Amino acid sequence: MKVKIKKGILVAFGELFLKSYPVQVFFRKKLVRNIYFFLKKNKLEFNIFSFRERIFIETNNTKKAGKILKNIFGIFWISESLFFEKASIDDVSNFIFENYKTWIKKEETFAIRFKKTVKTKESSLEIIEKIAERIERKVDLEKPKKEIFIEARKYGWFLYFKKKKCLGGLPVGSGEKVLALISGGIDSPVASYLIAKRGSENIWLHFHSFPLTSKKSIEKTKETAEIFLNYQPGLKIYFFPFAEIQSDVKIKIPPKYRVLIYRRLMLRIAEKIAEKENCYALITGESLGQVSSQTVPNIKITEKAVSIPVLRPLIGMDKQEIINLSKKIKTFSISTKPQEDACTLFTPKNASAKGNLEDIEKMEKTINFNKLIKKSLKKVEVIKK
Repeated sequence: MKVKIKKGILVAFGELFLKSYPVQVFFRKKLVRNIYFFLKKNKLEFNIFSFRERIFIETNNTKKAGKILKNIFGIFWISESLFFEKASIDDVSNFIFENYKTWIKKEETFAIRFKKTVKTKESSLEIIEKIAERIERKVDLEKPKKEIFIEARKYGWFLYFKKKKCLGGLPVGSGEKVLALISGGIDSPVASYLIAKRGSENIWLHFHSFPLTSKKSIEKTKETAEIFLNYQPGLKIYFFPFAEIQSDVKIKIPPKYRVLIYRRLMLRIAEKIAEKENCYALITGESLGQVSSQTVPNIKITEKAVSIPVLRPLIGMDKQEIINLSKKIKTFSISTKPQEDACTLFTPKNASAKGNLEDIEKMEKTINFNKLIKKSLKKVEVIKK
């Protein structure tokens, strides 16, 4: 019987194997669903074979498929591969012998990297020797010019040559939903990206000051969302009008405390939306000490406004690290477009780096925020991408 050889891409998981078997099954299903979504979205012809240890994508357009797969969280590495379905070691060995001269030049060294999860008559070393003795090239196990990877599995054999590192992390949708506060600046999209890498589906909330400002921040958020859709299947965005609340704060609150009160209000509003969307946490782009509102005392004051967890994926990163990552995920060029910021537009540069919670809570009582928030919530724009 002629052996069936399928061409495509082999997908390897990362930390998925740290989970219990039932959790692995759940996570793998999420990963397969995400792979299917993104390949279908890009109009690729393919078949997915999902196994316990690997996923194999059968496709003739391996180059395009590889570009898509490298952006999917939960994938540790990929490789263009051949899948020998229900084959024997002799089938694979004969194929390698017939083709190795096109893979390895005369002057090049090689090594065989073999892995098996099935019982075979021969040991792993015997299998390697059986294949290697037919290849008329010099062996170098330390620093070979070419590597031949072979995996023997219950369902067949994989043959591939080069692993390409991917994003890793966990499949989006395998964790709980979160609400990310997206400002339009550099930091918040990076924070959203990092939390998606941990398997949580993001919903976005953007505060804007239109008509006190232009719609630039709204446009930037929509533009950034298009980039983010390379990493998450679908995205819901809330656009909250903050201008009226901001105006009241400006009139009644001393300048040095305005940013803190803006942030406390934003978290309160975000908490209400998070409850509506069944989100388990809020995500911000705060980095410790980056600005006055992000000192430890002020972070404590800010999060005292809510009972929901506030996660800060960037908390220990410096600005350059955040910029580098924003460039890597392709959001930097959008984030650096000029805009008027909803928090700092009417705030002086000498904002307090160490606020007092009691004072701030007294100030907040001078404004009927519940009424303002309820009024503004009626004007919220929601879009789905």
